Amino acid sequence: MKISVFDLYTIGIGPSSSHTVGPMRAAKRFLVGLQDAGQLGAVHRLEVELFGSLASTGKGHGTDNAILMGLEGEEPETVDPPSVPERVAAIREHRTLRLMAGDALTFDPDTDLLFRLDETLPQHPNGMRFTAYAATGDVLETGLFFSVGGGFVVDESEVDAGDELFSEVPTVPHPFNSGAELLERCEEAGLAIWQVVLANELTWRDSDEIRRRLLEISDAMRAAIANGCRHEGILPGGLRVKRRAHKIHNDLTAAAENGVVDPLAALDWLGLFAIAVNEENAAGGRVVTAPTNGAAGIVPATLEYYRRFMDGADDEGVIQFLLTAGAIGILFKENASISGAEVGCQGEVGVACSMAAAGLAAVTGGSPEQVENAAEIGMEHHLGLTCDPIGGLVQIPCIERNAVGATKALQAARLALRGDGSHQVSLDQVITTMRQTGADMMSKYKETALGGLAVHVVEC
Repeated sequence: MKISVFDLYTIGIGPSSSHTVGPMRAAKRFLVGLQDAGQLGAVHRLEVELFGSLASTGKGHGTDNAILMGLEGEEPETVDPPSVPERVAAIREHRTLRLMAGDALTFDPDTDLLFRLDETLPQHPNGMRFTAYAATGDVLETGLFFSVGGGFVVDESEVDAGDELFSEVPTVPHPFNSGAELLERCEEAGLAIWQVVLANELTWRDSDEIRRRLLEISDAMRAAIANGCRHEGILPGGLRVKRRAHKIHNDLTAAAENGVVDPLAALDWLGLFAIAVNEENAAGGRVVTAPTNGAAGIVPATLEYYRRFMDGADDEGVIQFLLTAGAIGILFKENASISGAEVGCQGEVGVACSMAAAGLAAVTGGSPEQVENAAEIGMEHHLGLTCDPIGGLVQIPCIERNAVGATKALQAARLALRGDGSHQVSLDQVITTMRQTGADMMSKYKETALGGLAVHVVEC
């Protein structure tokens, strides 16, 4: 096991985990390296270069703003989202930022933050280069980083090291590198999937911390839903997309209070939960990567559906849901990708649907085999899904796509629970297919805004 469920679920800001959260982390990480080397005070000028998908859709995804906040020492988990626009405006107006919230440095985003639209680095589509110069003009340090999806950031040495990077990771009691191995561990130990994951997580932290952090993640997901239902207005970015969650919430609430009987109302609530989260994400608000920001609404929506509409829902079920979903996310992260720039939206919405389907199947009494089947169904019907955001913004089709993905997760779980866990296509086969489909997919359909809806719908 190379990663924890807490690497998948991180609290950050919108609109993108790979294009906002990752770059903010990379910018601060570069400066921390300078600080540790005793060179931060010698920095006279900084240059930041963005490559590939970060260059082509970075402005729509807020990459430039995230870089500026990271250079000022902010982190996605703790930065105050409402303060970001004003702070960015001040940096642009005065052409000055404060490195790690310390000394002022002349920095003009128009000339020092460069979008290399014609260049993609060979290691990964989401590349960033930071260069620090001394007053003499000499290079103090250069850092090459890659945002590989879900807010994960690796530097040049780490991306080249590959699996060697994890050679010293502690051994967990129930290691698994595939869906088949996960089911084997369950059978050998007589444990549910969530119990296998929990036992592994105890390698890194105690049970009280695991429980506390999972419930904090759940609370952050619920807060994103509540904020999305409360806020009104137009989303930023120029498309003039109107926020809908507030009105939908009011309509559904009024219908329930008036005794309107609608057998499909629960589905409307499920879609609302997802839309609310992704409108918050598109507005740069606080969300949980699960496993990415572009797909941040699916797991919270399905989890809230469990809380609202299923008998016996409680915190223990929430923990079991998140641990089970995390196991599936780990499999996709380790064996394929969760980066839209690398494999298209199948790696974001598809993976989130697979995770949510597995979590829901687990808390409704599914066996490990039924849970694995639910995860397989969730991804199988997202294979080939492109990432083609209009205007480079995480709005169209992203917001509605989360609502549809949550509905698919519900259906996948219910279908799996109607069976006995046996099925012809395994989760491992679907993961392999997703990885290969992503490799074969043309780059214009992978978060570049150069194909699909991004070029066939007029921006207005």
